[in-house]
Amino acid sequence: MDDQKTARPSRRSGGRNARKMMRAAPLAADMRPVRPGMTGGQYKPLTEAEVVRIHEAAVQILEEIGLSLAPESGVKAMRAYGAVYSPKDERIRFPRTIIDKALKDANRQMTLFARDPKHDLTLSGTRVHYGTAGAAVHLANLQTGEYEESTLEHLFQAAKIVDHLDNVHFFQRCLIARDITDNRAMDLNTLYASIVGTTKHIGTAFTEDAFAHDCIDMLHMVAGGEAAWRARPFVLNSNCFVVPPLKFATESCEVMETCIKAGMPVLLLSAGQAGATAPAPLAGALAQAVAECLAGLVYVQAIQPGAPAVFGTWPFVADLRSGAMCSGSAEQAILTAACAQMGQHYDLPTGAPGGMADAKFPDAQAGSEHGIGNVTAGLAGLNMVYEAAGMYGSLLGFSLEGLIIDNDVLGQCLRTVRGLEVSDENLDIERIKSVCLEGPGHYLSEAQTLAKMQTEYFYPELSDRLSPKEWAEVGKPELIAAAVKKKDQILAGRTSAALSPELDQRIRETFPIYLPKELL
Repeated sequence: MDDQKTARPSRRSGGRNARKMMRAAPLAADMRPVRPGMTGGQYKPLTEAEVVRIHEAAVQILEEIGLSLAPESGVKAMRAYGAVYSPKDERIRFPRTIIDKALKDANRQMTLFARDPKHDLTLSGTRVHYGTAGAAVHLANLQTGEYEESTLEHLFQAAKIVDHLDNVHFFQRCLIARDITDNRAMDLNTLYASIVGTTKHIGTAFTEDAFAHDCIDMLHMVAGGEAAWRARPFVLNSNCFVVPPLKFATESCEVMETCIKAGMPVLLLSAGQAGATAPAPLAGALAQAVAECLAGLVYVQAIQPGAPAVFGTWPFVADLRSGAMCSGSAEQAILTAACAQMGQHYDLPTGAPGGMADAKFPDAQAGSEHGIGNVTAGLAGLNMVYEAAGMYGSLLGFSLEGLIIDNDVLGQCLRTVRGLEVSDENLDIERIKSVCLEGPGHYLSEAQTLAKMQTEYFYPELSDRLSPKEWAEVGKPELIAAAVKKKDQILAGRTSAALSPELDQRIRETFPIYLPKELL
């Protein structure tokens, strides 16, 4: 006992100033209370028997119904892999043995690379990462209270802000550059604006196969050559390869083939809407999405076995009274969690939508919808939680200030995913005995308290935790005003993801780049 007391650190080691300096010092990445890739999987909306039933339903759908409208190149590749094409109804069907073969060939240990390696994402097991997506056509402008058409500059601003947010781990295109009417120029500029906005992993889409080739040429230039790109592909192709129910999207499939051959990871995105383009029962919508993504997995393996692909079951929910999307609903949260569980059943990297809101701006409704959707997806162990920040108006609007507010929300969600650790250190009965029987009767001055303050607890940056009295004394600060202030501070600075002047000039001479240099 005496030895233990001697070994225990002093409760007041270093004094008040030393403790303040320790609290202010940045923690090593592996010591932070929340961080990318925390392990979820605690929430399972499906029993094991129900998971098997969903799988069996998906297999039956693929064997008996199959999919139509695959491009000729895809039909040829999938037939060579073992799928069956029927000229009579022009549908391709998938015997169980071929599905099993694709699952065996699939890449299970994916790393999504970033331009800065510190932002690389490991997709395995139930590791959780939050990021943007959504392709909104409006900017939800908090300062005017209006929805306005989104532009290329808005997209760049979103990427630039994401680069400053610890709890938003990747950036997928969240806004459409509606000020660009030419599709080739829009694809090129979307990619360019994302690259110069953030060094985190990027996801984007390509309208046509030819435009994908152009964008890949740009990526080779940014990476320093094709070999360097293939070694660390830092952009993912978000590919809506199907048009539910059970039809291949011909042009998107052609894009997907090009991306796979170019070494680019793909997100196999099946986005049916329950009650419209997918069955109304949630289980039926899930089974159809699983079937479509399994067909996509066969397609990928037929083009190149082991090519990196995210299993993107992405079923949405409609309010059946009106047909309107209700992306912030409890039903959406359950479906997304079930999607994570099905991906884990196959041991595949998973991606699905998370913290979306039907609310039009950050408010109480938006906070509840974002929180419920994101924490449910995280607890389910979804690898890639898309649309997790900034999305409003049932995916029609994106808010830059909301993106910043959601960074705090995601930190809280990650802390929930982390749970609590039961260990000898955390259950130190001798410490409790010392405080209660020999010490001051509180733990405020314990060295352990200071250490755990840093590593055990998450502290939101903008959310208010002051007492009402303290809050009044500092002028009653408002959350949205704080988010606007931080947005303005970030956008006033230079981007940390800018390319070298020489490379940037070469890209501008090669491609029609519309983002002004002075914004970088």
